[in-house]
Amino acid sequence: MTQELSIVQLLLNASWVVQAVVLLLVVVSIISWAAIFRKVFALKRVNAHNEDFEREFWSGANLNDLYAAAAQSARHGGPLERIFASGMREYQKLRERHITDNGTLLDGARRAMRASFQRELDVMEANLSFLGTVGSVAPYVGLFGTVWGIMHAFTGLAALAQVTLASVAPGIAEALVATAIGLFAAIPAVVAYNRFAHDIDRAASRMETFMEEFSNILQRNLGNQSASGH
Repeated sequence: MTQELSIVQLLLNASWVVQAVVLLLVVVSIISWAAIFRKVFALKRVNAHNEDFEREFWSGANLNDLYAAAAQSARHGGPLERIFASGMREYQKLRERHITDNGTLLDGARRAMRASFQRELDVMEANLSFLGTVGSVAPYVGLFGTVWGIMHAFTGLAALAQVTLASVAPGIAEALVATAIGLFAAIPAVVAYNRFAHDIDRAASRMETFMEEFSNILQRNLGNQSASGH
C-alpha cells in the first residue's frame, strides 16, 4: 500500500507533460482491455456458432431446409451460416432466372460466398488494428514521458548548489513511471493481438474449407441433375 501511495505522490509532483502522458496511457490501457474482453467473447461466439452449424450441415440435413433456417436466423447465426445462406441465395436466384449452365451457377454461388466471407472476416478483425497500434506505440509514448521527466528533473537540479541522490531520485522515479505504464498498456495488447490474429486465421481457414466443400456438394448435385435430365 505504501508503494502505491508513493507512486501516486510521484505522479502528483510530476510535470504536467508526464501527467498527461500517464493519463493518456491509462485511458488507452482501459480501452484496450475493454476491446480485448469484447473480442474474447465475440470469437467464442463465432466458434460456437460455426461448430453448431457444421454439425447440423454434416448431419445430412436437406440444403433447402438449412437455407430456410439460416435465412430466418441470419442476424443471430454464425459466419458459416451466413456464408452458406449467401451461396444458396445466389444459387437459387440464378436457377429462378432459368440459368442452366453449371459453371455460371457455381461461379455465382462462389462469388456470393466469397463476398460474405470477406464481410465476416472484416467483422472478426475489428479493433485488431487498434490493439496492434497500442502494442507498438504505447512504449514509445511512455518513453517520451520518461525522457521529458528526466529533462525536467535535471533542469530543476541546476539551481541546487549540491546535488545528492536524494534530490535526483524523485525526479528520475516519476519519469520512469511513464515507461512502466507504457509497458503495462503495450504488453497485454501485443499478447492479445497475436492470439486473436492466430484465432482469426484458424476461423478463416475453417470458413474457406467449408466454402470449398459446399461448392463441391453443389457441383455434385448439378452433375446428378444433368445426368438425370439426360
